Amino acid sequence: MNAIEITKENFESEVTAAKGAVLLDFWAPWCGPCRMLTPVIDEVAAGHPDLKVGKVNIDEQPDLAVRFGVQSIPTLIVFKDGKKTKESVGFVPREMVESLLD
Repeated sequence: MNAIEITKENFESEVTAAKGAVLLDFWAPWCGPCRMLTPVIDEVAAGHPDLKVGKVNIDEQPDLAVRFGVQSIPTLIVFKDGKKTKESVGFVPREMVESLLD
């Protein structure tokens, strides 16, 4: 599944109202570690067809970054049935991303 661009306009329908797990990647195009994490997120998504993956560009969606206390990027936040369950800050290998989903 391809990542969905998450905005303040679609957050409720794509994340809060979603059944199951949603992995949000808070990132920015100028962030080197964010660009390094993108293929890792793509691999995790490919291995979990039931997982919804969203990307939040903090430059375009600063309100969402503030809402979730994102102070460093990349930040990954996992939601299950609309509730925040886990978070990771900085570049992490695939195994660490997978462990967030358990």
